[in-house]
Amino acid sequence: MSPSSSITPAYLGNTQCPPNLDKVASGKVRDIYALDTDHLLFVTTDRISAFDVVMHDGVPDKGRVLTRIAQHWFARTEDLVPNHLVSTRIEDVNTLDNQWQDVLRGRSMIVKRCTPDPIEWVVRGYITGSGWKEYQQKGSVCGLPLPAGLQQAEQLEAPLLTPTTKHEVHDRPLSPNEAEELVGSERWRGGRQLALDLFQRGTEELAKIGILLADTKFELGTRNGKVLLIDEALTPDSSRFWPADQYRIGGSPPSLDKQILRDYLETLDWNKEAPAPDLDPAILGRVREGYLDICMRLTGEVPAGVQS
Repeated sequence: MSPSSSITPAYLGNTQCPPNLDKVASGKVRDIYALDTDHLLFVTTDRISAFDVVMHDGVPDKGRVLTRIAQHWFARTEDLVPNHLVSTRIEDVNTLDNQWQDVLRGRSMIVKRCTPDPIEWVVRGYITGSGWKEYQQKGSVCGLPLPAGLQQAEQLEAPLLTPTTKHEVHDRPLSPNEAEELVGSERWRGGRQLALDLFQRGTEELAKIGILLADTKFELGTRNGKVLLIDEALTPDSSRFWPADQYRIGGSPPSLDKQILRDYLETLDWNKEAPAPDLDPAILGRVREGYLDICMRLTGEVPAGVQS
């Protein structure tokens, strides 16, 4: 559904800081507040980024949709790895008045504090996007050689772990050796297997609802020596989803994720650096529709506070 006057405007956060909460960080999408020595409040805004640049315009309801999807996957992967989620009930933050509870309801997670890994654990199941561009030039993806003769969007023989940096202006690929140096040998071996296991779980679950998982990224952290799945998991912001019934090798399949926005931006005269260009409201509507479609297929419901 395209945005209309009946849909709540995008909540962009940033300068809107709830009283009685101390903001400790602000990322491309999330604002993070301190609650106590053991817990943080993650608020997922409606901000959207592409090519590591945050757009001026947001996608209405995106934060609530992402939070509901993340909650779903945290529950469905607890047998593989514990996660940092404690509660999605904004009422559990007793310092907020009713007005701010209404603003943040459905887009907030109370989480355990932990130490995030200094890398993002990216897993690719198909050759597409930046990986396809590199393969055409060098026969590799993120420096890892692949067999000759692959076509765009072709499934790889086995999922490929291609870690990247974090917190740089533009995340860059890391070789296995570079990633291992950053996290340590033991964490690299365990994290590698865990990321592949999570990717396999996502692949299997999404296949049941007619969706192919082309690639995704996971974020891991440690708390008291234990590894946790953190941030979000298998959402349209962190993943590339393709409708299985429209999948074809040899081109870029239709997407139910942020690729809709990337494809639009590729048609503009923009150098992929800040400041971001103004966006066509119709594109924001298509992104919203894709995100909501994924959420409803996964959970069987429209997130609280979201109009379908």
